[in-house]
Amino acid sequence: MNSALLVNILRFIMLLTIQIVIFNNMNFLGYISPFPYILYIILYPVNGNKAGLIFSSFLLGLTMDMFCNSGGIHATACVILAYYRPYIFKFSFGLSYEYQTIKLNDSLTPERFSFILVSVVIHHIVLFILEAFEFRFIGDILLRTLFSSIFTIITSIIIIYLIKPNKR
Repeated sequence: MNSALLVNILRFIMLLTIQIVIFNNMNFLGYISPFPYILYIILYPVNGNKAGLIFSSFLLGLTMDMFCNSGGIHATACVILAYYRPYIFKFSFGLSYEYQTIKLNDSLTPERFSFILVSVVIHHIVLFILEAFEFRFIGDILLRTLFSSIFTIITSIIIIYLIKPNKR
């Protein structure tokens, strides 16, 4: 078994478990809900199998939907994020993405931060639009997207630094 595949399977299980056990029970002021499980999609290898990413993103979202009883909104948001991930890479990294020389586990640079920011905002806006599904809740959707994105980015950066491999 390939070591990259094993790392991705462990990351999938670990992030999903942390999300279900810890972060699903957090809801601050009705607007802040962290979703760091999307780090699996964000940290998936750049040169990895794209069909495998979309399929595993669907499984990730479907599992979240089963535990949250949310009717498919997590699966949809995860698949949309996985589908648009190459475009977000191209937007954030430019030519570096073309040569696939990107490692997101390294120190935080403006390019990496913009990639995480855009990814989280896309996921959250799709998630909260599908959750509300009415135009009259646009203010609530934008508030929840803003506050949840900020909290998700902070927890995601903390998790990235916690699981970052040591360089010797």
